Amino acid sequence: MKEIDVKLIEEAVAQLCIEANKELPEDIKSSICNAKCAECNPLAKSVLSELEENIIASKELNLPICQDTGMAVVFLEIGQDVHLSGGDLCAAVNRGVAKGYTEGLLRKSVVADPLKRVNTDDNTPAVIHTDIVSGEEVKITVSPKGFGSENMSGIKMLTPFDSRQGVIDAVVEIVKKAGDNPCPPMIIGVGIGGDFEQCAYLSKKALLRDIDKQNSDAFYAELEKEILEKVNALGIGPQGFGGDTTALAVNIETAPTHIAGLPVAVNIGCHVTRHKSTVIK
Repeated sequence: MKEIDVKLIEEAVAQLCIEANKELPEDIKSSICNAKCAECNPLAKSVLSELEENIIASKELNLPICQDTGMAVVFLEIGQDVHLSGGDLCAAVNRGVAKGYTEGLLRKSVVADPLKRVNTDDNTPAVIHTDIVSGEEVKITVSPKGFGSENMSGIKMLTPFDSRQGVIDAVVEIVKKAGDNPCPPMIIGVGIGGDFEQCAYLSKKALLRDIDKQNSDAFYAELEKEILEKVNALGIGPQGFGGDTTALAVNIETAPTHIAGLPVAVNIGCHVTRHKSTVIK
């Protein structure tokens, strides 16, 4: 059995919080560049060019890509043959978030209570998702989630009668209602199946997949393509100024569900949908 001290997880989380907020994944950077080249609307093309310049400037100046450095969402894939030692896992993750946001001079946006609204001053607690997998390692993914896009997400408890077209309509409706609020071009995570909370989890997890990789199931790969086409046909465009590029990608994740259900969740990511991963062995 592999023994891993939670101190290593704490340090990794701290570093990932900083890196994720300052380094946009290559697939998203490339997609913005490709969208700029393909965009027919002159204003939209100009906006996409400015987004590119912002990404370059953040790297050169060592600053966050966006002023909203988000609520830290941490995904842990823990090998079942790993023994975690040295203390409490969740406490270690939160110490890592606090360290990363403090030492990285990142904006701290978490309040301790949803109605009393007192800031925790260190961006904790994080939202932590754990998954037990095979193996002797721990994979950590930190995804800082800004709430301009998070607030535009939605869930629909459809029935089997709604079928494939109902899923398409639900996603497009949520995106249309979101308009320019999520700082488009968006990345759209869609969770289908499971139950109320699982489809929401799937939609957030979908945002972690590289946007240049289609769903491994051809049926859902085609559905991703069709929804993306319909979303871009809305004409919302980059930052809401109109154009062909309302979304860069639609990523779908699915799970088995009840015979009477067809839950659909949409988690919208902005044009800087950030995430960074590492593996501790």
